[in-house]
Amino acid sequence: MQPRIDFYTASPDALKAMMALENAVSKLPLEKSLIELVKLRASQINSCAFCVDMHTADARKGGETERRLYAVSVWREAPFFTPRERAALAWTESMTLISQTHAPDADYELLASAFSPSEMVDLTVAISTINSWNRLAVGFRKLPLA
Repeated sequence: MQPRIDFYTASPDALKAMMALENAVSKLPLEKSLIELVKLRASQINSCAFCVDMHTADARKGGETERRLYAVSVWREAPFFTPRERAALAWTESMTLISQTHAPDADYELLASAFSPSEMVDLTVAISTINSWNRLAVGFRKLPLA
């Protein structure tokens, strides 16, 4: 696969806005480990090799275990995740695949049982942000460094 364009240099103003959003997400009062799991799961669903590579590495740097990282793609069947993480991963899948899921009530109820209203919005913004990054990286073929 060949990279297409460098979206950072092609539209600096658009990427400045994306970076501002990413910076805001990094300051949200959610667990950093939870955000990395969400970023990884959305990136897996979107087949974003660049982001899967980056967020796996970032999660490791943050203390995440290999075992849990390997299990993110099968989190429903793996016993390694807390109820709060499960709610976040379910919501991540619902939001990432929204044209198929339409944000089902069961996923919303699970989310509401583990997160406050402000945390639900914060998590949804974080999910939206990684989905935007995935679309840029997949669309323009940003590849992980070998």
